[in-house]
Amino acid sequence: MPRISTLICSALCATVMSFGQAPKPAPKQAPMKLPPLKKQANATAVVDEHLDALNKCDWNRLVAQFPEDVEIFLPGGTDVIGRQKVAELFQNVVKPAKEGGVCGMKFEKVHSKLVGDTLTVHWRIVGPGVLEPYHGTDAYITRDGLMAAQVSTFVRGDVKEKK
Repeated sequence: MPRISTLICSALCATVMSFGQAPKPAPKQAPMKLPPLKKQANATAVVDEHLDALNKCDWNRLVAQFPEDVEIFLPGGTDVIGRQKVAELFQNVVKPAKEGGVCGMKFEKVHSKLVGDTLTVHWRIVGPGVLEPYHGTDAYITRDGLMAAQVSTFVRGDVKEKK
């Protein structure tokens, strides 16, 4: 990330020097309209709703599970914090597979264990475009019928797809 910041800074400095003034900032975009929250009966129901919505590429159902203080922890130290940022993340997730999303793939539970309001799930991805099943594990931390946090091992680039 520091290298990218350095490159952006260098490009910005070159632009300012070549035109003699700072570029105008991009207009602020309004935050996307988020669906109302929809609580589930228990931790298992929260995860079942999450996986079903993911399998159906239903952004509204996915985002309806996340409270304002949601946090998702992804491989490589990436943390996605807050409902708006999580909604933006899932906008990319529900794209067709050929565009880097997961639409057309199916997440299936292999094994799960409930500990309090946390459900850990070993899952696999299968589907007509998937060359071989891809396995991963998530911990879904629920609170009051919503998805308060998620720790995931999913790396989209590791899914082997048919050419």
